Amino acid sequence: MGNRFTQLLYFLWSESNMKATDIALALLGFMLFHFFMHRKMKGPPIWPLLGMMPSLVLHLNEIHDWSTRVLKDCGGTCYFKGLAMSRRTTVVTANPPNLEHVLNLRFNNYPKGRYFRAVGHEFLGDGIFNADGDMWKAQRKMANIEFNTPSFRAFMAKSVKELVQNRLVPLLEETARSGDPIDLQDVLLRFTFDNVCMVTLGVNPGCLAGGGAEAREFARAFEDATEITMLRFLTPPIVWRLMWIFQLGPERKLRRSLATVNGFVDKIIGSRTGNSVAGTGTDLLSVFMKVKTEGGDRLYTDEKLREITVNFILAGRDTSSVALSWFFWLLLCNPRVEEHILAEIRSILSKMFSTGLLELEAIQGSKGFLNAASLSFTVEDLKQMHYLHAALSESLRLFPSVPFDFKEVDSDDQLPDGSYLRKGSWLIYSIYGMGRMESIWGKDCMEFRPERWLDAGGNFVSESAYKYPVFNGGPRLCLGKDFAYYQMKWIAATIIWGFKMKMVPGHVLEPKLALTLYMKNGLLVTLQPREPLGL
Repeated sequence: MGNRFTQLLYFLWSESNMKATDIALALLGFMLFHFFMHRKMKGPPIWPLLGMMPSLVLHLNEIHDWSTRVLKDCGGTCYFKGLAMSRRTTVVTANPPNLEHVLNLRFNNYPKGRYFRAVGHEFLGDGIFNADGDMWKAQRKMANIEFNTPSFRAFMAKSVKELVQNRLVPLLEETARSGDPIDLQDVLLRFTFDNVCMVTLGVNPGCLAGGGAEAREFARAFEDATEITMLRFLTPPIVWRLMWIFQLGPERKLRRSLATVNGFVDKIIGSRTGNSVAGTGTDLLSVFMKVKTEGGDRLYTDEKLREITVNFILAGRDTSSVALSWFFWLLLCNPRVEEHILAEIRSILSKMFSTGLLELEAIQGSKGFLNAASLSFTVEDLKQMHYLHAALSESLRLFPSVPFDFKEVDSDDQLPDGSYLRKGSWLIYSIYGMGRMESIWGKDCMEFRPERWLDAGGNFVSESAYKYPVFNGGPRLCLGKDFAYYQMKWIAATIIWGFKMKMVPGHVLEPKLALTLYMKNGLLVTLQPREPLGL
């Protein structure tokens, strides 16, 4: 088709007696003919020179729902053809056997790849999210060891408890007293940002309590950097590269944002260098600073330490807060689910009360408020919250924090569904789309139904990581999965037990175009204290 189009252009321009309007009409006719010739094909129409890019641009504001419809139309996997100047093939899939093949069975053949690393290089450098090969393996091994030590687990649990009881609940109580609307997504982002900075850097920037100007600027710059990096994936490489070089448009904003992010983290790293005691001694920065070469020098330079910590902040800040935002919105739409969760919390608190682990007066509070800040859950308490765990998993199925992921093909390969990939091709798997496939989840796939995750005895039953890749799968399975559930369950149980929530009338919800599935306009709600519930 490309050769025919070139021949047509040559013919038109060689015929000097043709008018410009004639040429324009002929070109328009050819493009329309080409368009309708491809209408019988599954997937978006393919235009001369432009490929499928017009459809992508047209549906950019609903990219996840549009791509899901395309994948359904194509049976779970489709080829995406970009601009004619690009010879690279892109395959988009939402097929579980394909994911097991890519994420596990042929893991080494599907790295992040040079292009992915190039897109995220300015923001993420060689951190664990953006790295391949030995650099990735070294960081993964070190973090995996640390995440499984009793001291680190206790440190993470302590940080969550401290923030919930001393920062989150007082803020929500003050909001409930005033009756003013609050952006719950913003509150949760500030919470998880403080939490992940405590766990990663050993400092609490205090964003949940208002924080200083420096901390607020860091948080805002971090969000801008993630959004602009996402835009790079949807922009031809030559365009964003030139914009970065000449500092135009969003790339200029990205440079400013990165200066703020890097400056904040560098300041913390600089304050640690040479100190005998680094931070808490348990935070990830302290752990990576202690790694030595055979000669006794620090293995990681200050720059590499910054890249490592920025990657972990990205992983911990956005994912849990975004997941909780969609979870609370789904509860507002499904009050029966909230009632089930309340009953489960009440059952656990009743056991604590009957065994003397909880005093009723301690949680009754005063002035119409339940004293939610006095709730103190153990790991075992949270493990017993099977229905809450199921509801959070169901929410993540419909609104995964990371809606898609990207791989590059290292050598020619064929996927289980027959799709062929040449070396250098790109493979994108839609986690968002997989949660909406009838072929995977049944005809009720669009319903929010936590019961699909429970067995006959009401116990949570997990799914295959290749059917439910919310936390990735294979060797890159999310290291922080257990901590994410621990954090989300503590926050959710505390808020649900202590407060009633209502959506602000007229508030519009829609996903934001970013690396993570932010709510574009936040989650505006009003809060009321929940009446004391009998134990």
